[in-house]
Amino acid sequence: MPNKESQCCEKFKTMIGGQALIEGIMMRGPDKDAVVIRTGDGLTVETSPRKKNPAGSVKNWPFIRGVFNFFDSQVVGVKALLRSADLAPEEMQEEPSKFDLWLEKKLGNEKFQQAILGVAVAMGLGLSVVLFFLLPMVISSFFDRWIPNTVVLNLVEGILRMGIFMVYMLAISRMGEMKRLFSYHGAEHKTIRCYEAGLPLTVENVRAQTRLHPRCGTSFLLVVMVISILVFSVASSALLAIFPALEAMRGSFLYRFTMIAFKLLLIPVVVGITYEINRWAGRHDNGFTRILTAPGMWMQNFTTNEPDDSMIEVGIAAVQAVLPEEEGADRW
Repeated sequence: MPNKESQCCEKFKTMIGGQALIEGIMMRGPDKDAVVIRTGDGLTVETSPRKKNPAGSVKNWPFIRGVFNFFDSQVVGVKALLRSADLAPEEMQEEPSKFDLWLEKKLGNEKFQQAILGVAVAMGLGLSVVLFFLLPMVISSFFDRWIPNTVVLNLVEGILRMGIFMVYMLAISRMGEMKRLFSYHGAEHKTIRCYEAGLPLTVENVRAQTRLHPRCGTSFLLVVMVISILVFSVASSALLAIFPALEAMRGSFLYRFTMIAFKLLLIPVVVGITYEINRWAGRHDNGFTRILTAPGMWMQNFTTNEPDDSMIEVGIAAVQAVLPEEEGADRW
């Protein structure tokens, strides 16, 4: 049994990370992606080479790379989730609808899968934008007659955004079908914690780790919401200073529509800035970074559950499947 100190001490930070799937875990390493699913016959491990951007590509530029990486992670994540649905035990699979069968017949299996992937990514991103950005923007816009200060108005909007996000996460954490998914999320975190502590990847060692991890996507989303307050406040104030006629229309439909559309266009900027902040925070461990990641760590109490041993075995197999051939090549 590892001693208590070895369970909590991070010897290095790895870039390896992933997400929970239906009865499994998707893990991304420096060179490979892996999907590990527990089926009726045991563990199914599928790996694929990870696509890398060529040196000098605009996709590697600071503040721009975050947007491309975020979109890429959404595509890869949804693709892995759909694959896990195919590999999951039969009792957990849903029968395809008549529309699905008709669409697959018309498009062919490969094009059908691409269409499903595209729709799923679009719906996921669209729901996030509508629920966590557009909705609080619309609600807060009705306060513009009583709150003339743009910074204060954006602060109200940000508080609404974080409130909606927390209510949403708390609600889905209570759904029966999500509890098992969140247990696999916990297994993913605990396995990475064990690996970063330099301990052998055994069920016993992994079980002893905390299920909270500072480089989780939950932390990223919360930082996005904080950064959005700052970016929207500065940009909105600048827009009104450049176009004083717009300020004179405060309270009108045109004013609200313009401000909402302007801030929606700024979402990629927010994502790019947040990515750089999280990248920096992930490589440092000090008082400031611990404060920065604290809200996300707290939120993980609701988005992760303690896994059972079978889930931990999936986490171990997922990490082992993406370990680089050269030791240390995955250091963050």
